Amino acid sequence: MHRGKSTGWPYDRKPVLVFWETTKACQLKCKHCRAEAILQALPGELSTEEGKALIDSLTDFGRPYPILILTGGDPLMRKDVFELIEYAVEKGIRVGLAPAVTPLLTEETIERIAESGVRAVSISLDSPFPDVHDAIRGIEGTWEKTVWAIKEFLKHGLSVQVNTVVMRETVEGLPEMVRLLKDLGVEIWEVFYLVPTGRGNFESDLRPEEWEDVTHFLYEASKHLLVRTTEGPMFRRVAIMRKALEEKGLDPDEVLKPGELYFRLKKRLVELLGKGGEARAQTMGTRDGKGIVFIAYNGNVYPSGFLPFSVGNVREKSLVEIYREGELMKKLRSAEFEGRCGKCEFREICGGSRARAYAYSLNPLAEDPACPYEPGSYLRLAKKFNLHLPIEIFGAQKPI
Repeated sequence: MHRGKSTGWPYDRKPVLVFWETTKACQLKCKHCRAEAILQALPGELSTEEGKALIDSLTDFGRPYPILILTGGDPLMRKDVFELIEYAVEKGIRVGLAPAVTPLLTEETIERIAESGVRAVSISLDSPFPDVHDAIRGIEGTWEKTVWAIKEFLKHGLSVQVNTVVMRETVEGLPEMVRLLKDLGVEIWEVFYLVPTGRGNFESDLRPEEWEDVTHFLYEASKHLLVRTTEGPMFRRVAIMRKALEEKGLDPDEVLKPGELYFRLKKRLVELLGKGGEARAQTMGTRDGKGIVFIAYNGNVYPSGFLPFSVGNVREKSLVEIYREGELMKKLRSAEFEGRCGKCEFREICGGSRARAYAYSLNPLAEDPACPYEPGSYLRLAKKFNLHLPIEIFGAQKPI
């Protein structure tokens, strides 16, 4: 939601996006929930005044201020959520909201959100198939209410980003998901690569070669709508590689040889929507701790919501100091990774999912176990086919 432009943004000095988990409370029972949300707020939640102090701290980063995303749990479970939104808007801070689709999300609530100054909302829709989505979200009828909410937000003129978690239960529905979003008039699709954290389980994770196939498919999907990924930074690598080959008149499928899952998903997508136009694959180089920071309900600060490695608490230190001076934050931004991620020519623009590395190894700097890419492969292709090597991605490297 609300990604800034990569060119010129001082990632070492300030994030583009600040996610605040305003509460753990939520009426849904999502089987993959990062927050392990519950019906009641936990003790220690930031108070209204502490929340306003947190909002004030965003202005300390200087203009342009980071964008504030209010998430949860369900931020609508906080009685002061509109007071906090109003306070941030008055400060000149752009605000996005990630409400859960529950009985709290009424027509009146949507109207109030639209009038509050919120710039955009993100709504989770994990499958084009109602039974699959409802099973994931834990409440029957959630799919129907979610589609209704998307239509209502669009009707009220808000930018709507739809979030979809890719996991074993949802992967086969991706082509139909693209068609559904197109039918609804949604322009932005944020695809979450499952990270086994919170209630997310390892059994729902995909194999590395399957993640690679999904990533290639998403590039094709980006020819129909704007595609972004969360915890799937390898999408940037694949997008760069496929686009460079296409610019040379080469068939990426022939050169890169993705697997059977990719071809199955692509075939259905073409049957549903045709080949599409120019790819709109967002390749901005943010990652956990670089351009992104997450504040938990109790003030703990993490590089992202999916990387539960605390780097401080806003009750004890300023967010500016935590972001700029935290040892892990600096290592994440300088791409001090281990294994293949540390050797990869895409380590700046991609860097692998730090959250997934931590989930599998308890080391946030380890290589991403979901990525099968062998470092140097693109450089060899670039030499063979005289492909583009963007200076903003590869820096001063001159391999050809």
